[in-house]
Amino acid sequence: MITGEKKQQVDAIWQTFWNNGFTQPSAIFEQMTYLLFMKMLDDRERQKEQIANLTGDAVDNPVFLTGDWKNPSTEQLVPYREMRWHIFKEMEPAKMLNRVRNDAFIFLRYIGSAGSAYSKAMEDTVFQITNPRLLSRVVEGIEELTQDGSDMMGDIYEYMLGKMAASGTNGQFRTPRHIIKMMVDLMRPTLADSICDPAMGSAGFIMEAAKYIAEHQADELLGIEAKHRFEHDTFFGSDSDASMTRIACMNMMLHDVADPQLYYRNSLSNDNPDSNRYTLCLANPPFAGSLDKDDIANSLLSAVSTKKTELLFLALMMRMLETGGRCASIVPDTVLTGDGAAYKTIRSELVDKHCLRAVITMPSGVFQPYSGVSTAIIIFTKTGTGGTDKVWFYDMRADGFSLTTQRTPQPDRDDIPDIISRFHNLEAENERDRKAQSFFVNADEIRENGYDLSYKRYHEVEREIVEYDSPETIIARMAERQSKIDAAFVEFQRLLNS
Repeated sequence: MITGEKKQQVDAIWQTFWNNGFTQPSAIFEQMTYLLFMKMLDDRERQKEQIANLTGDAVDNPVFLTGDWKNPSTEQLVPYREMRWHIFKEMEPAKMLNRVRNDAFIFLRYIGSAGSAYSKAMEDTVFQITNPRLLSRVVEGIEELTQDGSDMMGDIYEYMLGKMAASGTNGQFRTPRHIIKMMVDLMRPTLADSICDPAMGSAGFIMEAAKYIAEHQADELLGIEAKHRFEHDTFFGSDSDASMTRIACMNMMLHDVADPQLYYRNSLSNDNPDSNRYTLCLANPPFAGSLDKDDIANSLLSAVSTKKTELLFLALMMRMLETGGRCASIVPDTVLTGDGAAYKTIRSELVDKHCLRAVITMPSGVFQPYSGVSTAIIIFTKTGTGGTDKVWFYDMRADGFSLTTQRTPQPDRDDIPDIISRFHNLEAENERDRKAQSFFVNADEIRENGYDLSYKRYHEVEREIVEYDSPETIIARMAERQSKIDAAFVEFQRLLNS
């Protein structure tokens, strides 16, 4: 999670833009994103070059070649090296602006394969910085922000999106990295999966899934077919925000996924035909929203008659998954307990027509400082024929950070390792009673309770019998203390008058 010092550095860069006439937070966000991408792209290339120097091998799939690049916009030849961050950051401001704005930025559009999601997303991009001093100061700020070399891009994006949400220009809030990682660890994606996030934002879930696969199946990825599948046919996503789609494409490219199948579209509309296609969905869809019925796919309206996005996305993921496909999705608490017909329809679908496996409630502070909404993670397997025998409930009470707006680290208060361990050893949970932090509930009992999926509905509070003294004893004790107070007061008066 981004630290207070890093937040101050982002704020300083943000203020620099503001002081130079950038009054739209979305414009600041986009320009910072392009420059961060240039920096991370060069950093990744330099790491590859260091490894190649040690092994004596050639650099694998270099972005910056030797010699010159012919700029399609100007027909001019430009040295590849001068479009690299560590080179142009040392240029004097006017030359840097010329090189970055007229060459390096144009070059970004061409590093993806023709027709790829990345190339489509970058088609209409505009580099808006025209002041040499502004560019120089922003480059200096980004250099300082990223100097420790850590993979902080996702957290920086998360913080910048929070700034936009605070300004009222963007209602999104991002899923904290450690919550994303927990959900990926729970689902354990593999190279055999087709992984989709229909509300991908900056692609945090599919990016983390890519990192998980790269770490756990490194040997398999050495194979040509496996590597091609990883780069082209494993990761899918959609978002209705063009800026988010661009960021998602950049994010995936930085994590060695050259051609993810990412789309700029409204996933809930008829523009999204996906059905029975994916083996794994990971998502934190937008909720507390309501769409016009004309914007909602007919197949979703036939599944659940509602305009609420939190329910429509669950119906969508049921449709998008192939039989046997798994899903882990964040939902607001209203999905677990809502009394409306649409809420009960979705919950009964999960319990009766598919296999609902787990409900993990999270404390409301998880999304601070951007939102205090209470949420849960629903995990299910699509079957189409039922199969819910019992559902595992877990009450997350701490996630390793304070639940205040500051979100300071508290590593001694973290339920996440326990959640992951217990989920992958559910047989041992059969012996736990309802007084514990996690337990099973039979599907029939859930049906009897109107498909209520809240942890509190089934948790048994252990009550201790407390015996109090009789009123007479308490009164006598009070009288004794009062007499001592009166005696002390009399003595105090005597001393004053003596």
